[in-house]
Amino acid sequence: MKYAFIQAHREEFRVVCMCGVLQVSRSGFYDWLTRPLSPRHHADGRLGNQIVRLHQHTRRVYGAVKLWRALNAAGIACGKHRVARLRRVHGIEALRRRRFRVMQEHHHLPPPALNHLPKARPVTALNRVWVGDITAIPTRAGVVYVAIVLDLYSRRVVGWGMSARADRLLATHALTMALLRRHPAPGLIHHTDQGCQYAATIYRDLLARHGLVPSMSRRGNCYDNAVAESFFSTLKNELVHERRFQSQAEAHSAVFEFIEVFYNRHRIHQGLGYMSPIQFETSHGVS
Repeated sequence: MKYAFIQAHREEFRVVCMCGVLQVSRSGFYDWLTRPLSPRHHADGRLGNQIVRLHQHTRRVYGAVKLWRALNAAGIACGKHRVARLRRVHGIEALRRRRFRVMQEHHHLPPPALNHLPKARPVTALNRVWVGDITAIPTRAGVVYVAIVLDLYSRRVVGWGMSARADRLLATHALTMALLRRHPAPGLIHHTDQGCQYAATIYRDLLARHGLVPSMSRRGNCYDNAVAESFFSTLKNELVHERRFQSQAEAHSAVFEFIEVFYNRHRIHQGLGYMSPIQFETSHGVS
């Protein structure tokens, strides 16, 4: 690597100076210039190209371990330390993550539902616990809002909706999509925050008609609904922060592609054994 650095910067600095700084000999450098490339070097070149392509295909969001897992899943045998080294060689970095912040609203609302999330044990099957939340996405034509319903077992987004208004109809649309897709049995726990959209009569009536049990986080505590918050953090860091949408229609199209094409089908999760939500469901025979 030192010799490669010297070769790349010969037009800027004297070879003798760089050899002195890097503590290598000039004779070794000139011998390296005429030495035939090793099979390992050629193999690194091929693997590096594969890493670059996969990095772009996965929206530049994977770190070294996830990228290594994805390469192995694609039938490309390699070590994770080698992947990490070649990422550095090619200047590959995952998109920077931004921390979410807690936002509190003050409304006169009906009493919140109790928190029924199972804290002592993990969810062990589909359609036992769904979580929901709403976030805002800026566009040049104004803010657009996204509501999602996510299955806590497989992390799959089972329902979602977008609107120029963060009202009860937006949340109801996402829940209706989830109900039509999954047809859950009565008793499913549906957990949200205490937002006015989820406390609305129309939303609670929809839950009651299908036998779903409402559950709500403590006020101002995003960690009670951490999985939904985590999804929106992923959406913002891997899609929204990288671009500025010209219109709400453009944002809608991009969010559709992110959720239905990339996130549910292809984006791997450490908590799912480095599988995507749909792969996880299929591997457990529940898709």
